Amino acid sequence: MFGLGHWELIIILVIVLVVFGAGKLPTVGSALGKGIRNFKGSLKGEDDSPEGKTLDEKQKAALPRQSEDKSEKSSSKAENKEED
Repeated sequence: MFGLGHWELIIILVIVLVVFGAGKLPTVGSALGKGIRNFKGSLKGEDDSPEGKTLDEKQKAALPRQSEDKSEKSSSKAENKEED
């Protein structure tokens, strides 16, 4: 395996554990896995763009609410500026 023995791998893992810490290690592993999957997908020519994906019912229902929330926040910010 890449010319590395068991002791070399153990030393590398200990160094990674010391650098990132035990709490952050799952996050780093997850990000690394996603990066590898995206890289392999790009090599195969798969498109990960949002236009190619369909929205499920929960996402469709959430879209109008998000735009309403943004308009409410912007109107409340405008009111706060007028009060100042």
